[in-house]
Amino acid sequence: MALLETHDLVAFYGDFQALYGIDTYVDEGETVAIIGANGAGKSTFLHNITGLHAGAGEAVQFDGRPVGHLPAAEIVKLGIALVPEGRRLFPSLSVEENLLIGAYGQKKTGHWTLETIFELFPVLRQLRRSPATSLSGGQQQMVAFGRALISNPRLLLCDEVSLGLAPTVIKDIYEALPVIKESGASIMLVEQDVQRALGVADRVYCFMEGRVTLSGHPSEFDHATIRSAYFGT
Repeated sequence: MALLETHDLVAFYGDFQALYGIDTYVDEGETVAIIGANGAGKSTFLHNITGLHAGAGEAVQFDGRPVGHLPAAEIVKLGIALVPEGRRLFPSLSVEENLLIGAYGQKKTGHWTLETIFELFPVLRQLRRSPATSLSGGQQQMVAFGRALISNPRLLLCDEVSLGLAPTVIKDIYEALPVIKESGASIMLVEQDVQRALGVADRVYCFMEGRVTLSGHPSEFDHATIRSAYFGT
């Protein structure tokens, strides 16, 4: 049984349909990449999994139970955490406070604590008392990762984590992903940077205009096939 499954998932914003019958799965211990251009439906897909976009019902199942009807706060408690696009840090809180708020309401313990997050991203230890939004974009992204990890999720969802960051920072973020995976978390990674995503993924789905246009192991597809699935050309 897969850790996460979506079956015929659809999503609407008013009369506009954003997703058309999305079927996906993530197994325990996998890193799955979701690639696609702007407007392909990738973030909407994650928002349906995390309860930020209501109404998925039984189309989203986690650990064998339907969760699409649950609010975001309940889904986090089940073991799904999101690193959101744009980081969404709390500007009035310090780095350490932003990290700790990720564990609010959690009763379970696990590998990820303040100490292990500081080991993963050592610069955050030095900046722990600083206002989170005073940090560089890359450092803020590390805080966003830490805030999600401290809830000790079974599934970590990452939405456009390289967007707007310098190449050296992106390299640091991607080097952290295998460490996160080794801690026991499965990962679903939404990315526009195709090569980065395929380099860490066990499997990949490509979205275009709210539909899955390609799925499988990255080694199964050449550049032309991926380009066609990505752009429809």
